[in-house]
Amino acid sequence: MSENVKCVPFATTADIVNLWRPLSDGEMTRAEYLLSTASDTLRQTARSRGYDLDQMIADGNVYVNVVIDVVVAAVTRVLRASTTSEPMTQISQSALGYSFSGTYLNPQGGIFYYDNELGRLGLKKKQRLGRIELYDPGHNDCPL
Repeated sequence: MSENVKCVPFATTADIVNLWRPLSDGEMTRAEYLLSTASDTLRQTARSRGYDLDQMIADGNVYVNVVIDVVVAAVTRVLRASTTSEPMTQISQSALGYSFSGTYLNPQGGIFYYDNELGRLGLKKKQRLGRIELYDPGHNDCPL
């Protein structure tokens, strides 16, 4: 693919409205940029794992709906994050011990995909099972 070619997003703002909720005008503009970035992020993730996501979509029409769902989920995570305060989902405070802890909604501050989403797309690296033979009874080199 050429450097100057802009890739088409996998999902549209209509998909976000249909799968999540209606968007305000400001959210709609932001979502258009996020959809493009989320799609390219997913393309790059697939490419780094040896897959051509555009070709996988062209090969099967059921697969495209899963891709749309995953991209919409990533974009809505970013849209749910507060832009006016700390985007925390859980906060714990203490008084005299001066303690504070919190869990961020989007810890990386950008678009990311969960492992289970990548697994749904078949992009998660498969776990391998291997073993090392520590004792080989055929070789008795160690005198006791």
